[in-house]
Amino acid sequence: MADPATSSGDPEAPRRVVVVDDHPLIRRALGDLIARDPTLSLSGEAANADEALRLVGDVQPDLVVLDISMPGGDGTALIARLVGLHPALAILVLSMHDEALYAERVLRAGARGYVMKHESPQEVMRAIERVLSGRVHLSDSMTERVLERSAAPSSVGQSIAALSDRELQVLRLMGEGRGTAQIAESLGLSTKTVDTYRSNLKRKLALKSHAELMRYAMHWMDAPRR
Repeated sequence: MADPATSSGDPEAPRRVVVVDDHPLIRRALGDLIARDPTLSLSGEAANADEALRLVGDVQPDLVVLDISMPGGDGTALIARLVGLHPALAILVLSMHDEALYAERVLRAGARGYVMKHESPQEVMRAIERVLSGRVHLSDSMTERVLERSAAPSSVGQSIAALSDRELQVLRLMGEGRGTAQIAESLGLSTKTVDTYRSNLKRKLALKSHAELMRYAMHWMDAPRR
């Protein structure tokens, strides 16, 4: 299915895969999917960032399939740390979050692909195959968008790159028209903390008012869907 080189050094050995997700049902479904492919072997599962770091260090897999939203830390920071510790490691992000909002960020952190959880099992396996063969996997529409951005980077895109994952989540929810209380409930934060994130967003995006920030958020949410 994929490039025959493996971390074990045996070209005939199945490619070793670690699954990182805080939902047991997702881990089981992925494990079952991987088990049906004779060229792959499930080497372990982790439910959070700390477990993932320990497990990857112990089993030295060829591929980690992970969700960027989990207990124990920032998903993009986990990707960067894993790649820093294991430069040859392939990482595929499998997430419920919109690819248009997160794909470029995880690629910059060191992941090789992004696939959304609503995709078919066949598409997930295609993503695994591409990433293990050394290629980058994105949807066709996202690939086109990344190429357009690299050819003519917008000021919006450049500014977004400076935001933390949590700030990006707040901006996304603002772009959906949610107020402070709704954002706080959705993210499990206090309204005061949400206000702090909004202040950070205004500073990082060089915006002067809440109204400007709301317009920015709505424009940004619309832009990837043109």
